[in-house]
Parts: sequence; structure tokens; C-alpha cells
Amino acid sequence: MKMASFSSYYGSLFLLSLFSSFITIALGGTFNTDFDNLFGEERVDIKDDGNSMTLTMDEYSGSGIVSKNEYLYGRFDMKIKLVPGNSAGTVTAYYLSSIGSQHDEIDIEFLGNLTGDPYLLSTNVYADGIGGREVQFYLWFDPTEDYHTYSIDWNPDRIIILVDNIPIRVMLNRQSIGVPFPTKRPMRVYTTLWNGDSWATRWGEVKLDLSNAPFVAGFKNFNANACIAKQGTSCKGFNGGKNKGLDIESKRKLQKILSKWVVYDYCADLRRYAHDGLPYECRKENLLQFE
Repeated sequence: MKMASFSSYYGSLFLLSLFSSFITIALGGTFNTDFDNLFGEERVDIKDDGNSMTLTMDEYSGSGIVSKNEYLYGRFDMKIKLVPGNSAGTVTAYYLSSIGSQHDEIDIEFLGNLTGDPYLLSTNVYADGIGGREVQFYLWFDPTEDYHTYSIDWNPDRIIILVDNIPIRVMLNRQSIGVPFPTKRPMRVYTTLWNGDSWATRWGEVKLDLSNAPFVAGFKNFNANACIAKQGTSCKGFNGGKNKGLDIESKRKLQKILSKWVVYDYCADLRRYAHDGLPYECRKENLLQFE
């Protein structure tokens, strides 16, 4: 038994060493060490040794940060406390994106609203420059009162969006039927606060009220368990066997979210697709249950 345990231990170390020689893994992260200022200059305020941050938008500018590293697969967690009060017109975004005309992107965007009206959490995915796959939710809590954890869990087979570790959306890889899916372009992590009043609140009907400025959102405890994409490394197998699907309890929670809190689903928008019909993956014969 002792010899078996010894062999098993060192065998595991060898496999880990071999695996690590081909990929670079990011574990944890801080706003100081893992991000650069994207825009807004002093409106990005990093605190607590890089563990927390506020983004501010005023009459002159919004603000944002972008990760130093590009990633190809992984799980990304961020605690966020949204702009309180009259936040109409503001967009607080936490997302992954590559660059270029055929970019990939995985979006979590919070669309502000008038005082007393709920935020919209909007999700979307782009692949090969093709997006338009919005699903939007109301939240079952007030996201301005406290911090909550929002997560993107991405591997070659699926993307899961989670709130406080509860799955709210699963997007499966449907490349087999011609639906683009982000599998080959490394993406950076972006966190931004900006003026989206041309569309964000009631399709642009309600505008940003600058008398309420400055608008401030809080962020803390960023965590990445992800593969850093670098020349000469491979992320192909990273995260492939972790949370590939959902356990029974997670499926139950997801079904509850989908039945109670969905505000908009592109696959149910018959007006939007009245002329050409629903997108291919939304048609009855092509619908898949989440794994």
C-alpha cells in the first residue's frame, strides 16, 4: 500500500509537470497585477492591495480595465456591486473578447434603469464576428445593495453563465450544424462602466441623467482559473473535463431561472425573425437540451 501510494503520488506529479509544460495556467488574480487601465484614467480606483476596485462615470467619461493576458478557456469570477439609484442609461459590463472584425465575445452586461425599476442582466455570445444571441434576465435580488458573484465558465464544448454559482444560461457548441462557437481566438477580460443610453434602457427611450453623476460601481475578488494563451503553448485540453455539464441540482436551478426570470430570448423573438424565420439553432428540429 505504501509503495502504491508513493507511485501514485509521483505519477500525479509527473503528469501535472507534463501538462504544465504545455500550458500556462492563471490561478487567482488582482486588479493591480492582472489588468491595465483601458480608459477613464483616475476614474479607475484600485484599492485593498489590488483586491477591490471602483469604476466611475461622470459627465466627461466612463472607465474600464482590460486583462494583461489573453485566455483560451477557463472560469472567470468577479464580485460586482452595481450603480445604485437612477442608473438609467448606464452599462456595467464584464466580458471576454478578442479583437478584429471576426472577433469572439462572451458578454455579461447590466443595463441600468430608473430608481425602483430592476436592472436587466443581458448575456450574449459572438463567434467569428456573428452575435445577436441575446438572452436577458431580471435578477432575484437587488444587485445594488451588496456584492454578488458573476461567472463565465468556458470550454470547447459549452459556455455557462452563473450568478452566485447558480447557472442561468448554457450555450452548447453547435458547430456540427454550422453555428459559430468561440473555440480558437484567445480573449481578454474586460470590465467597463459607460454611457449606453442610445439603447440600454427601454431601447434608448430613457436617457442618462447627469444630475445623478458620478455613477460608481464596485468590483472585488476577481478570480481566473484559466489557460493563458501564449505562443508555443496549447490550451486545447484545458477545462475540457471540468463542469462539462451540470449536475442534477444545477439543472433544477437552471430550469427555475429559465421559467421565472427570463425577460428576452432571441430564440423566441418571432417579430425579429418574422421575415427569414428563427435562427437555425433555435428551430424545433435543432433544439438541444443542456447537458
